[in-house]
Amino acid sequence: MEEKQRTYEIRTGCDRGLCRAAVGRQDRQLNTYDWLADVPGNAESTDLVEVQFKHTRKGYYHNVNNLPLKKGDVVAVEASPGHDIGVVTLTGRLVNLQIKKANLKSAEDIKRIYRLARQVDMDKYKEAKAREHETMIQSREIAKNLGLQMKIGDVEYQGDGQKAIFYYIADERVDFRQLIKDLAAAFHVRIEMKQIGARQEAGRIGGTGPCGRELCCATWMKNFVSVSTGAARYQDISLNPQKLAGMCAKLKCCLNYEVDDYMEHSKKLPNREIVLQTLDADYYYFKADILAGLVTYSTDKRIAANLEVITAERAKEIIEMNKRGEKPADLQPDEEKQKKQENAPVDLLAGDDIHRFDKAKKKKKKKKPQRPQNETDSEKTQDKE
Repeated sequence: MEEKQRTYEIRTGCDRGLCRAAVGRQDRQLNTYDWLADVPGNAESTDLVEVQFKHTRKGYYHNVNNLPLKKGDVVAVEASPGHDIGVVTLTGRLVNLQIKKANLKSAEDIKRIYRLARQVDMDKYKEAKAREHETMIQSREIAKNLGLQMKIGDVEYQGDGQKAIFYYIADERVDFRQLIKDLAAAFHVRIEMKQIGARQEAGRIGGTGPCGRELCCATWMKNFVSVSTGAARYQDISLNPQKLAGMCAKLKCCLNYEVDDYMEHSKKLPNREIVLQTLDADYYYFKADILAGLVTYSTDKRIAANLEVITAERAKEIIEMNKRGEKPADLQPDEEKQKKQENAPVDLLAGDDIHRFDKAKKKKKKKKPQRPQNETDSEKTQDKE
């Protein structure tokens, strides 16, 4: 039985619940784990294939020629005009779900796959890609000369070099009709303009975040959710624009990662407006460690004075006591006081006199210098005289 299982794992590329055929190339940003890759007949269930191009652009195509495609294959697909070169990132039943997610309702949006890319196709593709950076620099100069308030962030050539897509950023609406004419005259290709946001631009360019890792938008993020300052408030993060902003100059996407946990744990904390009353003084809310469930109280509303750290359960207990008209002697329970007394640090110099260093030192008598042993008696008598 074990030999049969091992043979199946080798044949399908699966081991311990993970399938190697389901994982795409790591340099592809929009990879989707195909958890149906090891199911028999999955690839033949539909002729739809997901193909990805530069960065975040991808499309869906019909495999009309029934090519044996798998993840990572480089294919030539239908484009208007000519053809484009892309990489297969998903096959099988999950492609239908991806199409629903992309809201492709028209059958005209789904084109055909021509063939696996040949050496001639790859030569044209590399030649077109080599022109992208130079084209981007020249297009920025053309837009600047026309006085347009826009920034061209990236240029993508089609696989056969007949069309170029210009990705631009603009705060307001831009009339780039003259720009398209000038670009077509300068580069002799068909021009397509696509407007993107600051987050999309950061994802296309890439970079390293303040955490030391590659940007999330350049690695695994597939869509962008709006981020508000409320996420920072829920997590008790200082509202410093320089620290909250990411590489795109917008609020960091990672502010949304843990906000749900903070909101859930914050429900267990007492109300900030409630004042805790004790026999000694009144205590006001100062700050809280939300995930740890600890609350810090101060005897002053505005500054940190006589800070006391207690658990949220202890704070709620004192609030209930105050409602009944009772006041505890202290915020800390008796058990915590006893623990603090047991673990209190010991002062090793408590019994020493603080004036011990002020006592004058006794003067030592100076010793006469000794004469060398080889000195003669005549020299001694002369010294006496």
